[in-house]
Amino acid sequence: MKIKNRIVLGFSLILSVLLVWYLFVKECDYCISFEIKTSTGTVFQGIQEWSNVQLKNDKERYTILEKRNFDFIRQEMVKGKTKMEYNWEMKYVNDSTTKVNVGIKELNHSIYNRLTAPFFKTPFKEEQIKKIVDFRNGLDNFLKNFKVKIKGEVTSQEAFVAYINIKCVLQEKAQSLIMRDGDITGFLRIHNIKIIGRPYIEIVNWDLDKEKLVFNYCFPINKNTQIIEDSIVKFKTLKAVKGLGASYFGSYRTSDRAWFALRDYAKENGYELENTPLERYLANPFDGGDELTWEAQIVIPFKKK
Repeated sequence: MKIKNRIVLGFSLILSVLLVWYLFVKECDYCISFEIKTSTGTVFQGIQEWSNVQLKNDKERYTILEKRNFDFIRQEMVKGKTKMEYNWEMKYVNDSTTKVNVGIKELNHSIYNRLTAPFFKTPFKEEQIKKIVDFRNGLDNFLKNFKVKIKGEVTSQEAFVAYINIKCVLQEKAQSLIMRDGDITGFLRIHNIKIIGRPYIEIVNWDLDKEKLVFNYCFPINKNTQIIEDSIVKFKTLKAVKGLGASYFGSYRTSDRAWFALRDYAKENGYELENTPLERYLANPFDGGDELTWEAQIVIPFKKK
């Protein structure tokens, strides 16, 4: 066989393999990428909240098939006879930017979409571009509602506290505080125990996979206070914690966005964090006012560097 024929045959085999991979092996029909100025975890939470809105507004039902470490989520979307898969991958770029890659696959028309989407403005392609652009714009608008400032290494203050234990999913942290606030403040008021500082929440366990929290809702009191035995309200010393710190400004419903920013910062700077954030709320949401002036101080302990 002549050298020219071998080269042609070799290229033909390579093209055949690539074509088979593209049509039958490649995970998505079409991929859309964009960058956004926030943490990977904030994008992750935004996807889940956006999916709930899509169900309400467009009757699109999203089911999570797989998720990982707040930087990957795979969903199936069903609307009538249409079935889609969305693979969202969030990549840390720097302490203020995340790159998002969205792989999209239509389960009933996959091969057709792969043949047409790269070259033509098909309804599939136009609809997916519009959908992801709308998601990005919605997330951009949401990001205007809070700010996070990374402080680096910090140490919290020791405090003697009265506290109650709360269990909830991550997304319901603020609602759980509101619902249980009267349990502890009422107890302190009845027993004439004076609150002498702003409240804390001490995360005891953060299950990243299930997005569940166990935490203590704490109010600083005088360390000489007589301890009163109670089945709900307990007392202890909240020890000083050394870790990575941040200031969060905004509604306390989404103060966990500072946790995600600190996780990204830790990865970039070689820290290994515990899953036990400590938050201290410096404003009282019951007083109202501009949410962007509500500050929370966040510390997440690190294991090592």
